[in-house]
Amino acid sequence: MHDAPVTVALVEDDPEVRERLVQAIGANAQLRLLQACGTACAMQRWLDANPVDVLLVDLGLPDRPGLDVIRHARGVQPQCSVMVVSTFADAAHMVQAFEAGACGYLVKDGTQDELARHVMDLHAGGSPMSPIIARQLLARWQAHAPKPARPRANVAADTVSPREMDVLRLVARGCNYQETGACLGIATATVQAHVRNLYGKLDVHSKTEAVYEARQLGLLDWA
Repeated sequence: MHDAPVTVALVEDDPEVRERLVQAIGANAQLRLLQACGTACAMQRWLDANPVDVLLVDLGLPDRPGLDVIRHARGVQPQCSVMVVSTFADAAHMVQAFEAGACGYLVKDGTQDELARHVMDLHAGGSPMSPIIARQLLARWQAHAPKPARPRANVAADTVSPREMDVLRLVARGCNYQETGACLGIATATVQAHVRNLYGKLDVHSKTEAVYEARQLGLLDWA
């Protein structure tokens, strides 16, 4: 038994483009075109009475915006998958179309060779997009994505050794490596080794950062 074909409707005001879309759909045995309209109002009336699997929408229609057709389709046929096929390739139209309920967005490029495959992908749950649309969507997401915060060292007091704490206190008072070593009775190289260990534990790169982070974590008071 063969699977039932995926039903398709489309709204496109340019007769030549509409005919190319019709031919692309008709050339694939897995698809069945139910309606091809030239205006938004005609398609909205048709959708009120006719269920369809996939709806292809041009955004620049003569009577009403294609966005109205998308919203109408989502309202009367929420199971219908909507894909934009438009000359508009800017971010504003892209965002408005997705917000209205479109799940795919193809930019007209003069050929419809891949249209049938995109329709099948859309019906299967995918979101076909022309590369320029996918790039803009990615750029928009990256621009609005929260910047990752610098990871704060999760240091408990007992992760820093007593000797490291001694070094940290003296450094916080402004002592240099030589003075710290003299106060603690250890070599300057040993002080430097303790400081390097503190840098790693506190995730810092300077003595100033080490003191600040230690105070933030409660290892040193602010006095």
